[in-house]
Amino acid sequence: MLLIRNIGLLQTPIGSASRRGAMQGENRMYRDASVLIDGEIICAIGEDGGLPACPPGTQEFDAGGAFATPGWVDAHTHLVFGGWRQHEIPLKLKGASYLEILQSGGGILDTVRQTRALSEDALFARASAFLDEQLRLGVTTTEIKTGYGLDLEHELKQLHVIRRLRREHAMDVVPTCMAAHAVPPEFAGHTDDYVEYVCNVILPRVVEEELAQYCDVFCETGVFSVAQSKRILETARSLGLGVKIHADEIDSLGGAQLAGELGAVSAEHLIATSDAGIRALADGGVTACLLPQTSLYLNKLFARAREMIAAGVPVAVASDFNPGSCPSLNLQYSATLAYLRYRMTPEEILTAVTLNAACAIGLGDRLGSVEVGKQADLTLWNADGMELLCYRMGSNLVKAVVKKGKVVVS
Repeated sequence: MLLIRNIGLLQTPIGSASRRGAMQGENRMYRDASVLIDGEIICAIGEDGGLPACPPGTQEFDAGGAFATPGWVDAHTHLVFGGWRQHEIPLKLKGASYLEILQSGGGILDTVRQTRALSEDALFARASAFLDEQLRLGVTTTEIKTGYGLDLEHELKQLHVIRRLRREHAMDVVPTCMAAHAVPPEFAGHTDDYVEYVCNVILPRVVEEELAQYCDVFCETGVFSVAQSKRILETARSLGLGVKIHADEIDSLGGAQLAGELGAVSAEHLIATSDAGIRALADGGVTACLLPQTSLYLNKLFARAREMIAAGVPVAVASDFNPGSCPSLNLQYSATLAYLRYRMTPEEILTAVTLNAACAIGLGDRLGSVEVGKQADLTLWNADGMELLCYRMGSNLVKAVVKKGKVVVS
């Protein structure tokens, strides 16, 4: 067993279901706390200086008065990719838009070329290093989307890398197939044909090999229409995959309404979502996975988090780490932006990067809160509480990370 003692303040949401409305800001506080871990599972929590009864041989870790939270969960990344896209910045500074760069063969399609060119081993080495960085930044669980293969061979290659990461890395990793991230050059001008290729060739093989838990699609002007997105997601669901959707990132196309109609586990971005879209998310029980660093990097508006919370939409906050629109793995910075630009409270933000994020990837019953019976994932911080964490922009305040009952960063 492991006893983590001398925690100055332990703050956590409670429960296994996503928190919405006023409940998103409800956290449990334990002062002068300790956590007893049996293997990978939390078995007792002490507070006010009291220690749980520990059997002989229990190891101890002194938190030194640190602030503690559940291990953070990044519910939206694209971290298996080749190359970088720093050469796009001068184009953006001259006024080129995200969609203009994509339609000229750059953007996602540039990363597709670089990803296709790398071996599985090379992609694994890069991605493993990214997961190491996430751990050092306090993230203990992450979701990874494909979408830089865009054909059967290379989508499977990305998913095989993710499977290796799940087996070999300390992090919990959730795989999402996003073959509908863009239309590849070989299908240029024939988007409907590519949609059928995804539905009839890629997704069945992914399910046959049990490589993904979710399917995601980029429902956006110039990429996939609402009807095309619905075709892909309904096919994915019929094959047994959960569904997610990149919705209303640039235009209010109706992606949020589609997410609500399908009861998607989450809808991503939602920068341009209308009032009707917010209502559809609430009615469908869809978690809004918001990505403030992408808004900053693309110089876009910020999603209407306050209106979503008021409408009863559970809100998660993630990084969107990718080589084009968010080359940052720092979920702490997303928290700062959620504080400053979404006007979320520190308590709401903690729920957004822990329990609601875990629910957005189907792990709320196991992760996302510090409770007896849940997996022992904790992050210890050089801070006195969430307010300071949200305030200290750009700094890594991690003191130690516990993953599945083991201290993996100290």
